[in-house]
Amino acid sequence: MLIKDRIRGYLPVVIDIETGGFNEKTDAMLEICTIIIGIDKMNNLYPKKPQHFHIEPFKGSILEPSAIKFNSIDVDNPFRMAVKEVDAIKQIYTKVYTELKQKDCTRAILVGHNAFFDLGFLRAATNRCKLKSPFHQFSTLDTVSLSALCYGETVLAKAIRKADIEWDDTCAHSALYDTQKTAELFCKVFNTQ
Repeated sequence: MLIKDRIRGYLPVVIDIETGGFNEKTDAMLEICTIIIGIDKMNNLYPKKPQHFHIEPFKGSILEPSAIKFNSIDVDNPFRMAVKEVDAIKQIYTKVYTELKQKDCTRAILVGHNAFFDLGFLRAATNRCKLKSPFHQFSTLDTVSLSALCYGETVLAKAIRKADIEWDDTCAHSALYDTQKTAELFCKVFNTQ
């Protein structure tokens, strides 16, 4: 089986975005991580190598104090090595478009935990950057629903633990860690069905 045959021609890409608030039009994207999902010879899904960026807040964006306290991101820390939003999104889209072509998939589909949130921020960034998105504009695969169905849990940490996947609370709310764990959860759910 090919990845294009697994989900209606779509290429699943797990995404987590850390933000400066809840409004995708006004609040800054501060961190993004993507993991393309592959399929092996045994027809099992697996996470490929992550693509991870710290993002400079776009000009005029809002940073809500409660959001910054929650994700513990120090936007002024030079060691974040933050890049411009447009540069990160371009690199992500280049990689996704390449994979779409190589795997003969029609579109990418965003996989996330509360996927509508990440899709909203991704769409807003795409519009600000005047780019064409490889992602389906409204369809997502949400691990909240999958976790509720398979494990009776909707909170990522609780679902991960119920799925017998290792979880470290001290690493949570980092786009890299949350994307890696969401990808593991997504693959486990799909591989056991």
